[in-house]
Amino acid sequence: MEMVRGWIKGDESAKEMLVRLRLTETPFLLPPPLHRFPLRVGNVVEIVGPSSSAKTDILIQAAISCILPKNWNGVHYGGLEHLVMFVDLDCRFDILRLSQSLKHRIMETNGSITNVRRGQYDVSVSNFNSEKEPHNNYDKELVAVCMRRFLYTRCYDSFQFLATLKTMHYQVQKERKTHDAGVHLLLIDSIGAFYWSDRASGSLPLGGHNRKSLSLQSVSEAVVQEIRKLLIVHPMLVLVSKTAHLVDKSSANEVKRAQQKWSLQNDPDLNNVRNGPQKLSHREFMPSAWQGFVTHRILVQASDDGKRQNEPIYLSEWLLPSLNISDKFIVREGGIFGVS
Repeated sequence: MEMVRGWIKGDESAKEMLVRLRLTETPFLLPPPLHRFPLRVGNVVEIVGPSSSAKTDILIQAAISCILPKNWNGVHYGGLEHLVMFVDLDCRFDILRLSQSLKHRIMETNGSITNVRRGQYDVSVSNFNSEKEPHNNYDKELVAVCMRRFLYTRCYDSFQFLATLKTMHYQVQKERKTHDAGVHLLLIDSIGAFYWSDRASGSLPLGGHNRKSLSLQSVSEAVVQEIRKLLIVHPMLVLVSKTAHLVDKSSANEVKRAQQKWSLQNDPDLNNVRNGPQKLSHREFMPSAWQGFVTHRILVQASDDGKRQNEPIYLSEWLLPSLNISDKFIVREGGIFGVS
């Protein structure tokens, strides 16, 4: 009888159901370079690029847009006012960097900093005062509220990562009761951090005859399965960063060697990116289980245009789905801004 009552009662109220359904249909309004597509819950977006290409900065700004409130003390911040789950796999995330960017965004919005034209992504780099202002004129209560919505966890190997995913359902439920808000963003920094260790351990015995052998493919399948199960119960947008090495194919000899080894023209895993006269490519290294799970992929890299006022310029291009449009952007403490 108790089981029947439990089934009738359900695990969510009508209000929670309506919020969940509305969230499924409403696209996320994210800063550049993620603004080209109407991303929704259930999407898995892979941000791929070489080292020092602003991948983590994109994750940070997406997180800030989620944890900020829509309105606070009469000021419109335009945030989602929901929780963010950040999983750090390369163990190099700097929480102070997030805090400083959050304070800077708050000061720009409430008028403490007036150099940036708020409400627009494109800014005039030449008219911006690049001198950093001290973080002394911000709402400390608002910063504290926003930081409590940022849920951080660190993993040192694939076993910890899988354990985190398996227990994330209970953690999300617990945090929802505490904050009266759900997790809208799942951010995973450096999804390929354990690639080489998992590949090397594929031949190691696990002990016991009934245990499934460990391999790179099986670990990837388990990760995809756990994230899929999590998204069914807790719909959210997944943003993942991945470090990849880009190859300059302008050399004829290099192209010839690559064609002989990988058959470039018939290889579906080879993605080409044009950056002016230079043609760059990256070869997918993640297992097929993960590749099939990704719904969107964007490549980011440093631009050949150099710097403007000592600020590096980055180039982005969507690979999945493919767009023949390249966006340039710069990263500042107050956010990411497109450069025309």
